[in-house]
Amino acid sequence: MRIEFLGHSCFTVETGGKKLLVDPFISPNKLAAEIDVDSIEVDYILLTHGHEDHVADAEKIAKNNNATLISNFEIVSWYKNKGIEGHEMNHGGNWSFDFGDLKYVNAVHSSVLPDGTYGGNPGGFVLKSEGKTLYIAGDTALHMDMKLLPVTSGKIDLAILPMGDNFTMGVNDALIAADFIECDEIVACHFDTFGYIVIEDKDAAVKKFKAKGKNLTIPAVGQEINI
Repeated sequence: MRIEFLGHSCFTVETGGKKLLVDPFISPNKLAAEIDVDSIEVDYILLTHGHEDHVADAEKIAKNNNATLISNFEIVSWYKNKGIEGHEMNHGGNWSFDFGDLKYVNAVHSSVLPDGTYGGNPGGFVLKSEGKTLYIAGDTALHMDMKLLPVTSGKIDLAILPMGDNFTMGVNDALIAADFIECDEIVACHFDTFGYIVIEDKDAAVKKFKAKGKNLTIPAVGQEINI
C-alpha cells in the first residue's frame, strides 16, 4: 500500500491495483501550490465530511477521471446531483470494493457542504487491502469509540490522525488516540495549513510519540509512506 501526502488532510492511496484520493483540498492550499490538480489520476475519491477544506477539488477531479465518490449518504447524494457517480455509506457499515474492504467509522466533528447543505455525520475510514489495515480518522476529537477499532477491525498497521488542534485533536490527544487504536505507526494530518492549526514544535511532538514506543511521521507535501 503506497500513500502520498498532498497537503492538509489529502492523501492518495495506491492499493489493490487502484488509486484512491482522500479529502482533496489542493488548489486553495498554498502549501500544495506545486500540485497540478488536472494531472491527478484516481479511481475513487473518499470524503470524510463536507467541509470546504476537504472537498474543494472533489468535483473537478471526479469529473476529470470519471471517478467514484465514497462518503456518507448525504454527501454522495449531493454529488450525484452534480452528475458524479458515488457509493453511499454510513457509520459502522462495511463494503467490499475492487481495491479492498472499506468501513465507515465514527468521528466527532461537524459537517456541512460548501453551499450550506447539511453534510450528514462526519466519519473516518478503515481500509483493509493487500493484507494491511489503514485507519483514516478524518477530522475528529478524541473519542472512546476509537477503542472499538482493534476489536472490530483487528490490528491497525498505520493510522492517519489529525493533530493541528483548535478544530480537531492536538498532539497530546492524538497520542492518546494512538493508544486507543493500539497502533504504533502514526501519520499526522490537518496541520500548518492555517494559522490556527500550526504544530509549533514538530520535534517535540515526534519525541512524545517516541517516548510511548510509537513512530510519528509529520509529512511534507509530496512525501510517500509505504505499508
